[in-house]
Amino acid sequence: MSNRLKDQVAIVAGAGATAGEGIGNGQAVAIAYAREGASVLLVDLNVEAAQKTRRMIEEVGGEAVVFQADVSRAFDCQAMVGRCLEAFGQVDILHNNVGIEPKVFGGILSVDEASWDLQINVNLKSMFLTCRAVLPEMLKRKKGAIVNISSISAERFNPNVFVYNISKAGVNALTRSLAIETADKGIRVNAIMPGLIDTPLVDRHKDAYGGDREKMRRAREERVPMKKMGESWDIANTSVFLASDEAKYITGQVLAVDGGYMCKI
Repeated sequence: MSNRLKDQVAIVAGAGATAGEGIGNGQAVAIAYAREGASVLLVDLNVEAAQKTRRMIEEVGGEAVVFQADVSRAFDCQAMVGRCLEAFGQVDILHNNVGIEPKVFGGILSVDEASWDLQINVNLKSMFLTCRAVLPEMLKRKKGAIVNISSISAERFNPNVFVYNISKAGVNALTRSLAIETADKGIRVNAIMPGLIDTPLVDRHKDAYGGDREKMRRAREERVPMKKMGESWDIANTSVFLASDEAKYITGQVLAVDGGYMCKI
């Protein structure tokens, strides 16, 4: 711990623990922020999942408060900021981790309106709403850092996840557009594009490998130039850097954390 975020207050949307083996990206980010001295508002639709993260933060001496919200709803996002101000008095950092994988696979003809709306609302609209909600407080203080979680699917398109590709490309565009808007106002906005990261969500893919998790892991690792999947802490450490003063001259960037995957032809 180096206290890079000492006296800072962070909102982590999607901070709850994910069922399965290992630790999720949002949970790791929240813990990493707390280890670096930030007070953290843990926002999640699943209160029990967020409480698990809170307990882990308190075990390392950090401070965290849980808030239940559906961040695809404007009312919830405004209430989220209000709770953060009530608990900590300020908002310095917003980390947007909320997102869902496709429930329907295939191209445009496989996607119905409900599937489109669900992924766009959760993956993209939520980030628009959370950014819009925190911005007035950041503008008052003329400082702030926003980190959005995108995906390598924003730039490396898989035809079987049509809406997911579009939603994540939208996150990149939102990040850059907001960065330009706020660059002269003391607010920085960046995004992270995770590659193949070994989180509990990976377990959802093992059925394609006969339920064999190790076989699935080996297959995924073989696709990465570094021949290994990343860890949630790789995402967390990158987010800490982007939220800290070490990145004070960085805004509008979309950073791949992918073991070289984006370099492939």
